Amino acid sequence: MLDAFPGERVVIINLDAHLDLRNASQATSGTPFRQLALYCAEQQREFHYACLGVSRAANTRALWDEAARLNVTLVEDLDFPQQALRVVENILNEADRVYLTIDLDVMPTGEMPAVSAPAALGVPARDLLPVIERVCRSGKLQAADLVEFSPGFDRDGQGAKLAARLAWQIAHWWA
Repeated sequence: MLDAFPGERVVIINLDAHLDLRNASQATSGTPFRQLALYCAEQQREFHYACLGVSRAANTRALWDEAARLNVTLVEDLDFPQQALRVVENILNEADRVYLTIDLDVMPTGEMPAVSAPAALGVPARDLLPVIERVCRSGKLQAADLVEFSPGFDRDGQGAKLAARLAWQIAHWWA
């Protein structure tokens, strides 16, 4: 997206329990947004990243420090219902294009068991849906994905059904 829209402000909105800013010698599921930040720096382009639903308990102090250094917009899981929509409105007001990525481990393990790093608390799907709807209906959404689904951890297809419903909602609201 950054290459496709070089003159535009592209913002990544990540609904995730984890910051995914880990410094590692090779790419992992914990490094994608650090990689993107480095790419932006190489391109002399601003890095616009928001991580909503992030868990203080699931990230190291070094990751929180890196998020602060990179000026990441954050909404913690415990503050999600009160703050997320307001923060998303601010993001949408400043963005030209949005990439929405939903890491399924943002939801509580009772709702989403099919992930390798389940959230003890997480953000319930019903609290995520208004944020997802607002982004989808903004006219600025350019790409969306659902990530980290792990069928081996699913219980009776519960996680698969919820992931499918989220995908359906995105397609329905984005149309």
